[in-house]
Amino acid sequence: MEKIKQYIPFLQWQLTGENIRADLIAGITVALVLIPQSMAYAQLAGLPAYYGLYIAFMPVIIAALFGSSKQLATGPVAVVSIMTATALATVVGGTAQSNPELASQYIPLAMFLALLVGLFQLFLGVFKLGVIVNFLSHPVIVGFTNAAAMVIGLSQLSKIFGVAMPGAASDPFISVRVWGVLQQLDETHLPTFIMGACAFAIMWSLKKYYPKLPGVLIAVVVTTVTSWAIGFKEMGGAVVGDIPAGLPGFEVPPFSFELVGQLLPSAMIIALVGFMEAISIAKAMAAKTKDRIDPNQELIGQGLGNIAGSFFQAYPASGSFSRSAVNLGAGAKTGMSSVFTGAVVVITLLFLTPLLYHLPKAVLAAVIIMAVIGLINFSAIKHAWRACKHDGAASLVTFIATLGFAPHLDQGIMVGAGLAIGLYLYRTMSPRVAHLGRYEDGTLRDLEVHPDLPTDEKIIVVRFDGSLYFANVSFFEDTILAAVADKPNAKYILVVGDGINQLDASGEEVLHHLNQRLKDHDISLILSGLKRQVLKVMRDTHLLEHIGQENIFATEDMALADIYKRMGGEGAFCPLSPDNVPARRKDDEALA
Repeated sequence: MEKIKQYIPFLQWQLTGENIRADLIAGITVALVLIPQSMAYAQLAGLPAYYGLYIAFMPVIIAALFGSSKQLATGPVAVVSIMTATALATVVGGTAQSNPELASQYIPLAMFLALLVGLFQLFLGVFKLGVIVNFLSHPVIVGFTNAAAMVIGLSQLSKIFGVAMPGAASDPFISVRVWGVLQQLDETHLPTFIMGACAFAIMWSLKKYYPKLPGVLIAVVVTTVTSWAIGFKEMGGAVVGDIPAGLPGFEVPPFSFELVGQLLPSAMIIALVGFMEAISIAKAMAAKTKDRIDPNQELIGQGLGNIAGSFFQAYPASGSFSRSAVNLGAGAKTGMSSVFTGAVVVITLLFLTPLLYHLPKAVLAAVIIMAVIGLINFSAIKHAWRACKHDGAASLVTFIATLGFAPHLDQGIMVGAGLAIGLYLYRTMSPRVAHLGRYEDGTLRDLEVHPDLPTDEKIIVVRFDGSLYFANVSFFEDTILAAVADKPNAKYILVVGDGINQLDASGEEVLHHLNQRLKDHDISLILSGLKRQVLKVMRDTHLLEHIGQENIFATEDMALADIYKRMGGEGAFCPLSPDNVPARRKDDEALA
């Protein structure tokens, strides 16, 4: 039974009366935020607003049932929505929202994209490949999120000012679409602008002064009632309009290998980016609740949620930062809160859709802008730069590339991920190699930091700080040979290998040939501090026999003591004997 519970997390929920009451309150609270948000994000995805409600119940419930997080709120999110619009517009030539004539092609493709995203996530989860998201490093995600938030916010300007968004959805975003909107500002539809500005003011004020109140819901209710009362639609203002009553029917997404070829790359990027967002908030909440999060199980939950949603006219969903925070803050104890959230959305679809007719689209645009403002965090890019220049560069390039490629956000994140991996390989190609001398307390220290330390003309001591693998074996070999050239009288080379965590086939091959080359010049290669996994490779490939067990030592002190014993106890390199090896100091200074 415990094994079954591991794969079916909802069997672990403790559905006591107290927990159910807490989950019911949290579920209703999240639903009041989700309903207007989902309609706004559907517009961002290029779909009619009411399609947001279709993604707001099935994926929400299924992801909660099979995910490992008890508070993660799944559903439509801003970044995935705009990536969906871009992916589909490239194939169809537009969006269902901007061109209703394309709806018959666009909507089925949105369902198929959700299916592909779900299948890819499920595949990663079942085969425990969640670690693949590590290829999207934190600095890359930071750069991407900042740029994507700006793109999303700017994409709503036309709705706020009541002007047309020029160009097609796949056209260059900044130079064509945003610039086109700015050129039309003198044609601003004043009632639309006022409505959007009022909604934004309500949400901002309530968030600042009354954060516990549902600001989004209040803004939607106030502006919808005002829209109805003043005849906003008759003034030329855009409203949501008729929403088909009832639940979306079961419909199998279209399938063809041609569509797979067109959408699979975008589906994979959306799946990874969406999961990154989901797992980040899930881990943050787990740190507070002391729950355990299983990334692979979360992938299964997200995957099943998207697969199920695809059969009910939903586009790709993911975990939401804002709604998850609301869910946790409202006191959710188990995933049952998301089940209640989905139930409220179902009730809305069945009975309450007429109430949303007069909701201004400018208000939905304001909801999106308000949501993405919180994603803009330039200080995180600055922090990445301070931590590591390469990480900072990857973050900055990702930011610039994402803006430059917009609306094709997937290309921006691929550029960033590729650069981050390339810079990592570049760093590891030339790891730090320290030439060591004896300090007065007996420890070995870097001669670059302490140039006056005593050394021995017959002994070369170096410390290699990095894994020895295909990308840096030439660097390692060149470093050793250069050290030999600098000390022509050297008879021993001690490589302190405490920092070598990995040895691959290329590294083993170079060590083998290097050892033979040194032997031919009457120089002994000595190794110390090698880790178990490195010794295993050397043992399995018989490199240990070639170098000689007598040349392998647990510590550098033992190695030096043996070297001086071979040399008759003479030498300038702080001679030591096996009986007089100094204790290693463990403070920060000794480890410098």
